[in-house]
Amino acid sequence: MTDDSGEIAVIGMSGRFPGAANVAEFWQQLVEEREGITRLDHHDPELLPAYGVLAGADAFDAERFGYSAAEAAIIDPQQRLLLETASDALERAGYGGERPVTGVFVGGSTSDHAARLRAQGVAESQVRLGTDLDYLSSRIAYKLGLSGPALTVLTACSSSLVAVHLAVQALLAGDCDLALAGGASVVVGAPRVRYDPEGIFSPSGRCRPFDAAGDGTVGASAVGIVVLRPLADAIADGDHIHAVLRGTAVNNDGRAKIGFTAPSVLGQAEAIRAAHLVADVTADEIGYVETHGTATPIGDPIEVAALTKAFRETTDAVGFCRIGSVKSNIGHTDAAAGVSALIKTVLCVENGVLPASLHFTEPNPEIDFASSPFVVNAKTQLWPGPRVAGVNAIGIGGTNAHVIVAQHSG
Repeated sequence: MTDDSGEIAVIGMSGRFPGAANVAEFWQQLVEEREGITRLDHHDPELLPAYGVLAGADAFDAERFGYSAAEAAIIDPQQRLLLETASDALERAGYGGERPVTGVFVGGSTSDHAARLRAQGVAESQVRLGTDLDYLSSRIAYKLGLSGPALTVLTACSSSLVAVHLAVQALLAGDCDLALAGGASVVVGAPRVRYDPEGIFSPSGRCRPFDAAGDGTVGASAVGIVVLRPLADAIADGDHIHAVLRGTAVNNDGRAKIGFTAPSVLGQAEAIRAAHLVADVTADEIGYVETHGTATPIGDPIEVAALTKAFRETTDAVGFCRIGSVKSNIGHTDAAAGVSALIKTVLCVENGVLPASLHFTEPNPEIDFASSPFVVNAKTQLWPGPRVAGVNAIGIGGTNAHVIVAQHSG
């Protein structure tokens, strides 16, 4: 069906997160203001004290996908879980059997699985087939019989939200009729990581976005997939529509920042503003932004400054838009961070509830909230309609992504 609106329906979701085995449990965790972070008893003060452990990360139904146990053991756990999650997402969307031309757009993270296999003497050809990120998307396409584009996206922390943007573009271009988009970053168990004062991870083991006590983020594992379809097609076929993606944008900071790993006010602001223009929304229509929100002393002020710069293109209002970060609940899930934030936001828009952003008591003094459009959503509250939200993602190296999510009015 011809659809000139450019709007894309979210018709299915699946995921696994620290403290939540599926999307329903994830939503309960959020509205109950629970943290899924595991405190680690290392008995070594130099090791990071917490991690978002993914339960059952080493489990896999090999027979379901035609693998022997030996073959499955060679495949990186993040690739195994992403395959399972993709299959589950299609089933939840109602397309577990017959389906239109379907594309796969996913991101992943480097892991130590290949090193473990080499130490066990596994042949190099098998190591590469089982672990290279090149095969993250094509393995899903092969095993599920999906004949649309299959792309693996590697833009660090923004990978899975960039994947969503590419899926939307492919749907609008007619490259596919249905799309899977998301990502995974999976470590089996909890890694032993030494605190690095130059890094982004919290020595206290708490992620406190926008708070004066924020000292960094907490590492975590997760996997998430959304199923996307042009809105007109979804309506025509009676698909369940969780929310609508009204606009997406992606860019890079270029050299407009102090260093390669640093975020940029200008780069982020331009991506956010571009998404607003694509979605044809003004800032005063947006009631919530799910931020990247890593709780780093530099990152949080830059992100709020970028959001403010973008919002000031269409409004001078202050204190009307709430912000939060799912990293306060589950930690920073690296390549899966963007899709985890998107799934949370879709659930907020669909259910009319804004879960609290945890561990916020006193604002970071480097953030000028008083003259900004933003207020940290420190407690769970109802969100009356109409509901429009933004999702922001930033990747080390400068690739930014922003998505505008709205409730479906049908």
